[in-house]
Amino acid sequence: MPETLRSEIALLRTQGFAVLPGFVPTSDLAALNRMAREQLGERVPPLEFEADLKYPGAPASRAARGGGTVRRLLQAFDRSDVFAAQATAAPLRELMQQYFAGDVCLSRAHHNCVMTKHPRYGSLTGWHRDIRYWSFEHEDLVSVWFALGEERIDNGGLWLVPESHLMAIDAGRFDAAKFLRADRPENAALLRTAISQRLGPGDALLFHCNTLHAAGPNISDAVKFSLVFTFHGPDNRPQPGTRSASLEEIQLRAPQ
Repeated sequence: MPETLRSEIALLRTQGFAVLPGFVPTSDLAALNRMAREQLGERVPPLEFEADLKYPGAPASRAARGGGTVRRLLQAFDRSDVFAAQATAAPLRELMQQYFAGDVCLSRAHHNCVMTKHPRYGSLTGWHRDIRYWSFEHEDLVSVWFALGEERIDNGGLWLVPESHLMAIDAGRFDAAKFLRADRPENAALLRTAISQRLGPGDALLFHCNTLHAAGPNISDAVKFSLVFTFHGPDNRPQPGTRSASLEEIQLRAPQ
């Protein structure tokens, strides 16, 4: 593995996130964009709608104006060979194997989607850790977020808090939905350290399941697309009977 990737893995461990510029080849990026736009245009199920989540800025219901706005194209791995190929591509597999020091598993129950953020009806996502609704033996999973176009503050790009994956944060600092409470002074101080991670087309953002992150609304005039998968080591099994164990996982092994 190139030394630059080793340094980014080290940064992922210490900072809680790292960016790999231009990780997706140009030809693959074009195919991913075509498929994402085609499936959104045809509204290929399964879909998640902004109105169903009721996050700030989302339509009040599916019957309201903008109520048909899609938030996620779910089950990316199964909905297209183009998406599945990206999830299992050798560079990504090798990167995750380096991080987890062995074979890895791709979760089909979490992320595994094309995230879309629409102008006007794309909602704000509050500060949270992804592990809040996940159930595994250990809190050690990594999500890989592929920017299919530019991601900036104005179109709802991600904000992240460096080193937050290493912090013990009392449950009382989160609300009932496990979003960080903005009315707590200690939270406000923590969030002042957050950075806005600008991404270019084809960049990959790696972040730990305990890294605090958020995203604002899309005030641009174009839909933003991102492809997201989550990985963990084979010794970190999902808890039986939970959503995390509801779908069979994909095993990624190095060629023999």
